[in-house]
Amino acid sequence: MTRKVYRYINRGLFERDKVTFKLMMCFKILIKAGILTAADVGVFLKAGSGIDDRNKKYNWMDQKVWLNIVALSKHKFGNDHSFFYKELPERIGRLEKDWKKFFDENEPENAVVPDFEDKIQADQNLGHFLHMCLIRSVREDRTVLASMKFIKQTLGEYFTQPVTDQLVEIWEESLPNRPVLYLLSAGADPTANIDEFAKKKKQFPTNKVSMGEEQEKPAEAMIVN
Repeated sequence: MTRKVYRYINRGLFERDKVTFKLMMCFKILIKAGILTAADVGVFLKAGSGIDDRNKKYNWMDQKVWLNIVALSKHKFGNDHSFFYKELPERIGRLEKDWKKFFDENEPENAVVPDFEDKIQADQNLGHFLHMCLIRSVREDRTVLASMKFIKQTLGEYFTQPVTDQLVEIWEESLPNRPVLYLLSAGADPTANIDEFAKKKKQFPTNKVSMGEEQEKPAEAMIVN
């Protein structure tokens, strides 16, 4: 059922919105399973935006990142209400060189997290989410990539691979009172593919009608431009 819903909704989304939709699915499933709470999702989305702390300890760190770290250290994760990152600000100080290297990584989502890696890996339920929250907080520019990794670990590789719907699959789901609508970007034109498919179904030529143009007689296959 999850796969069916994913494939169906995915068809009607712009590419930039697909990761958001998959994250929503992951969060809903994990909340329903009692692994995540709504507050956990909130800390991922808002991070340190609601924190007021001007006592930044590290010059190499942006104020926004510091507030995100403070937010993580104060949040209780999961239904167990665990302060997983409670000591994060202090631990950064103890291993400041390692943490600065982690912050400067080209792919921090694939790098070892200083002082926390083993602890994250050991948490079978929340580990993937905890890691994604950390990347979102310290390297916001890598959030989408960290999210894709989280989706793959939570739902499986199927949900991170490109979706290509074949015309024959879409046609089989259509009915005379259930038409197929194409939301086209500039320059996209599915006419050739539709005509080729119509030939295979022996329903060629198709009748093409522009928007607002009056159709004189019914057609077995129609394209609206």
